[in-house]
Amino acid sequence: MIRSVLFDTETTGLDPMTGDRVIEVAALELMGDLPTGKHFHSFVHPERDIPEEVVRVHGITLDQVRNAPRFEEVADALLAFLGEGKLIAHNAAFDFSFLNAEFSRLSRPALEAERMVCTLELARQRFPGMPNSLDALCRRFDIDLSERVTHNALLDCRLLAEVYVELTGGRQRGLLLAADGQAEMPVVAYAPVGPREPRLIVPSAAELAAHAAFVARINGALWNG
Repeated sequence: MIRSVLFDTETTGLDPMTGDRVIEVAALELMGDLPTGKHFHSFVHPERDIPEEVVRVHGITLDQVRNAPRFEEVADALLAFLGEGKLIAHNAAFDFSFLNAEFSRLSRPALEAERMVCTLELARQRFPGMPNSLDALCRRFDIDLSERVTHNALLDCRLLAEVYVELTGGRQRGLLLAADGQAEMPVVAYAPVGPREPRLIVPSAAELAAHAAFVARINGALWNG
């Protein structure tokens, strides 16, 4: 099976080109687009302040990462875990830009753009005009959000892994995969044969209105006939 990695970052702000830095990075291993249970996770000392407005989003303060390693100390382990396959993230260009800025500071090669898979773009193609944040997609696919009180890179990866399975064709329970040194654990798995049963998605009134507004902006759309 093909190995890929799904990952997420938390940062000090929105733009690595103006000095914002990574403060948390997490990644999950996928085999055949399904999680195996192996993961990478580290907080990172950003070597700068973390603005209050950003702390209100992800809840990570400078005191919490004061004793965390610098990015240069986790770079080798992170690169080894990312491997050579495709790299999946929600709004992937954002996470790629931050990791590549960190690698550039260390004179390391950038992650290749052709490896990037963006689940936000996949969601926009499937649900045009609808909200496609991670929270919105979890609600749409009935994925439990009860633990997500703030942004958290590792939790967001686990939620996104479930979303990614839904976006790429659906799931069924049953296959057992074992991580190294771990007991076998149940994970989501593709049906081995035959077509998958379609999953009914019922949009809300607000989502229908947003979709109608989106279609109305398309010149010559068949739906406007």
